Amino acid sequence: MTELATLARPYAKAIYSLAAERNNVEAISRDLAELSALIRDEALISYMGQPRLTAAEQSEIMCRAQGNTLCAETQGLVRELAHYKRLSLLPQVNAQFVKYVQEHQGSMDVEVVSAFAMSDSDLQVMAKALCQKFNRQVTMATEVDSSLLGGVVIRSGDMVIDASIRGKIAKLRDLLNSQV
Repeated sequence: MTELATLARPYAKAIYSLAAERNNVEAISRDLAELSALIRDEALISYMGQPRLTAAEQSEIMCRAQGNTLCAETQGLVRELAHYKRLSLLPQVNAQFVKYVQEHQGSMDVEVVSAFAMSDSDLQVMAKALCQKFNRQVTMATEVDSSLLGGVVIRSGDMVIDASIRGKIAKLRDLLNSQV
């Protein structure tokens, strides 16, 4: 997954720069979301995998599948991805593009995994603390994982804050093993 994100990053950065420059972020965002859903379709994946299809034909199929409603910038991205046989990167390009949009807007998505269900007041305190830490508006998604034993793990993109009991035990185990 990390490799795909690494491959997708330059495409996402380029299309975001172009979208911001041309004040077309909303349309491109919509296009990328639709294309990301479309490229996950098994029938389409099978059809697009045919060796007889050229890159131009693949990009044309993708654009026509969306009813030719894609903006010019998105069509250019699709042609470029098809040329380098990277259409499968569209979901990762979309995810990276969304991150760039959120960064520009001063917001971020955060996943909070806790050992127990958190109360609404705990979630509000957590959201406020994260907003202060990152100096951004935070949208939280929560999940419960009892294997953490206690505490929380916070994830946003490549960043992970492990404040769980399980994580602390693992660090202690690693420290003790390194002393032997």
